Amino acid sequence: MKTKTAGWFTLFLAMMLTVAGCGLHQNSTKTGTEPKTVQQTNTGPGENRQTAGKQIAVKLAGVTDGDTIKIYYHGKEETVRYLLVDTPESKKPDMCVQPYAKAAYYRNKQLVSSGKLTIEFDHGAKRDKYGRLLAYVFVNGKSVQEKLLKEGYARVAYVYEPPYQYLGTFKKAEQRAKNEKLRVWSQPGYATDRGFNGCEKGSSASSATGGESRSSNGSSGFQNCTELRKKYPNGVPRSNPAYRSYMDGDKDGYACEPYK
Repeated sequence: MKTKTAGWFTLFLAMMLTVAGCGLHQNSTKTGTEPKTVQQTNTGPGENRQTAGKQIAVKLAGVTDGDTIKIYYHGKEETVRYLLVDTPESKKPDMCVQPYAKAAYYRNKQLVSSGKLTIEFDHGAKRDKYGRLLAYVFVNGKSVQEKLLKEGYARVAYVYEPPYQYLGTFKKAEQRAKNEKLRVWSQPGYATDRGFNGCEKGSSASSATGGESRSSNGSSGFQNCTELRKKYPNGVPRSNPAYRSYMDGDKDGYACEPYK
């Protein structure tokens, strides 16, 4: 009888140990997989995000001129200088108002105020030496720069760090405006690869009739490089009274030097 009871007890004990062993194996299996689930969801929503090539929604804060706007970006107001384009000047210190500058400003304002505004960075520098953002600007997914170029309000410029994503598109838009002689391309010699020559009639920084004029301190002044070169074929250095910063397109301290 004792032998039979001992046998049943031994069988019962073996069964209990088997059940306990299965439980421990299941727990160890769960413990081994749980950290993998945590690792997969550990990356925050903003980590490793690339901005180049992606449009970012922003809010318009103001329009400065034909190629510059102010936006609200990352919670603060920022100035955006349009990548790869240049429009005539209207608000630059010590510079006259150039033809089509006001028209470019109003057209730019009309475009950026007409829908959802987004910006896109390229793979080069994100800011210029003045701290302004350098970006492509879009409204409802359509390029503002391309529109300004196609309609003759701007020229392709400041190609410093190629390749650029939209340079080819912009050059085609510019060529179309050139072919149709639209706005800045309607006057021979006005838009060049170094900027714009000339001042709007009645502009305070120039003579209304063109040619040489006299400033308030009696120094010589010219309406544009074409007029200046009639007297100074090789251009003038900053020390010359005829020098004007708006004629120094590359900002090297020498205005209206011959093209190389």
